Amino acid sequence: MRKKRIMIIGPGGSGKTSLANVINGLAGPARRTQNMVYGEKTLDVPGVYLESPWMHKHIIAAAQDASHVLMLVDQSSCRESYPPGFAKVFRVPVIGVITGNGEKPEHDGWCIRQLKKTGAKEPYYHINLSEGTGILELLEELK
Repeated sequence: MRKKRIMIIGPGGSGKTSLANVINGLAGPARRTQNMVYGEKTLDVPGVYLESPWMHKHIIAAAQDASHVLMLVDQSSCRESYPPGFAKVFRVPVIGVITGNGEKPEHDGWCIRQLKKTGAKEPYYHINLSEGTGILELLEELK
C-alpha cells in the first residue's frame, strides 16, 4: 500500500512549496518546482499544472495517493485559478487555505468566494508563512 501524502495545489507564487517545507519539517528557501515533488508528508503540485486545464487530469490522478488536498488561494492576487466545482473531483477531504502576509485583508471576501466556487467546504484557514500564523490550526486539522 502506498503512503498517503497531503496534496498541495494552488497558483504559482501562492506558497505551496513553502507550506510543504513547513509540513515536512524542512528549513531553507523554497524553490520553484516544475514537477510534482513527493516529500515525506506532502505532494507539492506545480502551479502550471493548475493553470493548464489539460494538466488537471494529472492532478486528479496523483490525488489517488493523497490523504487530504489543500487548495491554496493567494490573498495578494485576485485571479481565478480553479475551475468551478474542482474540489468535488477529489475523494479525500479538501481544505481551503488562504495564504498571504495580511497586507490585503480586503481581498478575503474574494478568496472565500473563490474557494466556495470550487466546492471546498468551510472552515477556511488563513496562514501567513513569514510570520508563522495559522499554521498550527491547519496542522491540527490535518491530523
